[in-house]
Amino acid sequence: MTLYRPFTCEDMLKFNRVNLDPLTETYAVGFYLQYLAKWPEYFMVAESPGGDIMGYIMGKVEGRTSDDWHGHVTALSVSSEYRRIRLAAELMQHLEDVSEKKKAMFVDLFVRKSNQVAVKMYEKLGYIVYRTVLDYYSSPNGEADEDAYDMRKPTSWDVNRKSIVTEKKVILPEELN
Repeated sequence: MTLYRPFTCEDMLKFNRVNLDPLTETYAVGFYLQYLAKWPEYFMVAESPGGDIMGYIMGKVEGRTSDDWHGHVTALSVSSEYRRIRLAAELMQHLEDVSEKKKAMFVDLFVRKSNQVAVKMYEKLGYIVYRTVLDYYSSPNGEADEDAYDMRKPTSWDVNRKSIVTEKKVILPEELN
């Protein structure tokens, strides 16, 4: 039985196996600690009965006005041996529930355009491609940078679904608010 629980500082010593996936963005320790300190309710772990970290989600709530107040998925990763058993969907549901409680208008995330497995999963969870962000992901080995999809899902607070209407379908990273 999977245990879903809040992320702790000690989990940083145990989640390397999850972060070995080449599609998982890995951050400096200070970045994880900043999220844990500022948005602890958005940082959750899926743990196996044996105590292994199966996956985690890290996010935040942000925005300048009530119309753009939203939950954001910063990282979602599931270890390869625990995929396709709905862990990612459960972790996403947790983040969406927290966002609802915080009166967020929508939840958004960025995903590599080439990561079609993830794109399809997010679409099954109700997310739409809101826009494309050109060259969002930098390539560590000198290859061309990669575009990202900015995907969104409105919450119940967005009664008129304004958060998923855009006039500009392609933007540059510097145009992100």
